[in-house]
Amino acid sequence: MFDNSLGSLYRMSNAKTRSICAENPTGELGMGAMAEPNGEGAGAKLGKGWKIKPCIKVKAGETAVLADYSGSGIIKHIWMTADSRMSRAGVLRFYWDGEDEPSVEVPFADFYAMGHGKRYDVNSLPVVVNPNGGMNCYWPMPFRKGFKITFTNDHFEEVRGFFFQITFDEMEVEDDAAYFHAQWRRSMTTREYPEHVIVADIKGKGQYVGTYMAWMQYSDCWWGEGEIKFFMDGDGEYPTICGTGTEDYFGGAWNFGGDYKTTFARNYSTPFLGLPYSEISEGKVPKHSMYRWHVMDPIRFDKELKVTMQALGWWPNGKYQPLTEDIASVAYWYQTEPHVSFPAFPELDDRWSR
Repeated sequence: MFDNSLGSLYRMSNAKTRSICAENPTGELGMGAMAEPNGEGAGAKLGKGWKIKPCIKVKAGETAVLADYSGSGIIKHIWMTADSRMSRAGVLRFYWDGEDEPSVEVPFADFYAMGHGKRYDVNSLPVVVNPNGGMNCYWPMPFRKGFKITFTNDHFEEVRGFFFQITFDEMEVEDDAAYFHAQWRRSMTTREYPEHVIVADIKGKGQYVGTYMAWMQYSDCWWGEGEIKFFMDGDGEYPTICGTGTEDYFGGAWNFGGDYKTTFARNYSTPFLGLPYSEISEGKVPKHSMYRWHVMDPIRFDKELKVTMQALGWWPNGKYQPLTEDIASVAYWYQTEPHVSFPAFPELDDRWSR
């Protein structure tokens, strides 16, 4: 196996690097920058071979096929950007080896750890977001027969500039390589059931590698006493892995450095853990974005997995208070195929949370 880390860049490989974008929609050898100028646009006077088609347009209600490739290999890097209105109005779907149902189904911005319709920097290892909305993904994504990636515009207006670059290596894939999956969910917790389901009904063998959460706080003061729980391989009422608090799971401690009564927090963005965004101001609902990448500590399971997060705060008497909160999340994992069908994807009105 070719290790694509910094320490092995000097090693030779038989892999062949290809990249799909609007300028080379098939990624084939020598097929880039072939768009014909039509007398319009910024590159009209430069002619063929210049910057004629750097992006695509996606009409309202339309699904654009960004890539449809046949062969074996591993996606190494994805870069995208679009109008900020596409945060949850756009939907990304990834399909491996000709499957009918997606293995990745996530709103456009949430896939890159950007929630609440906001733009902010994310400086992690597998996901990097740079000014102003340059979204980068480094999760390796193996495929054996091919892959298809689509973008659906559920907004009521056309996207006039959707930019993307999908770079992969054509190569043989090892027998033990699992397939990348990502699923988005949103729920409103209640005092009767103060728990958000991050993912459920994963069946098969694999490893859980990441969580992103966009949390809207409808309670006063501190909101992050809830525990994350991993139920796996026959667990019943009680999980095998149980966290100690929301901020603890995301690598922080003691209210993310905030004051207990005001919940002001210190933002941070590190290779594997982060609270890159918090909006806490008078007259607005507090919002928080958090990620935890299990790159160094993947959660391995043999048969099944379910992951949940509690929503707990404090009563004035020092007892835990169940909270009603608006929580959206993305679960990232690798597993053997086939996978269980995802829940029906929410309509646009059920995705907005601003």
